[in-house]
Amino acid sequence: MTPYLARLLEITLKNATIPRDWKIAIVVHICNGVYRSALSNFRHIISTTLVCKQLEHVIAGYLRQLWDKSDWIYEGQHGFRKGHSCESQVIRMCQDIAKTLGEEVGIDMIIIDFTKAFDLVPHNQLLTNLATSGVDARVVVWVSEFLVDRKQSVRIGGQL
Repeated sequence: MTPYLARLLEITLKNATIPRDWKIAIVVHICNGVYRSALSNFRHIISTTLVCKQLEHVIAGYLRQLWDKSDWIYEGQHGFRKGHSCESQVIRMCQDIAKTLGEEVGIDMIIIDFTKAFDLVPHNQLLTNLATSGVDARVVVWVSEFLVDRKQSVRIGGQL
């Protein structure tokens, strides 16, 4: 499949367009708690076409590789980085606190909950940041195309 996916990505990059089918998503709500009556116990999963999902991974891999080489991402960033996770961030924080326990220094900490933060990112600002971070202009256009004119349907109990 890899040569075919590579060819599809090449075509979409060259033509600066993404097929309409790739912009259609089905939203399914999954209960992640005990009480199904509480809306807060549900999270949504967005399902897109397999091809689109694979090409998203290719673009994300390209961005990670580019930003790792250029040191564009802060070294303390753990989320969305290979070999890093929320757990590794907590471990590092605990290690930093443990280092200072014997010293008579204060520890200041700010914890921010970024739940749904990516749902709130203005697309024009995201695209500007991509362009200024050294991303190939064709990829910036691809991401722009990916973000515009999207359609979603919600599936509840087998009904759309």
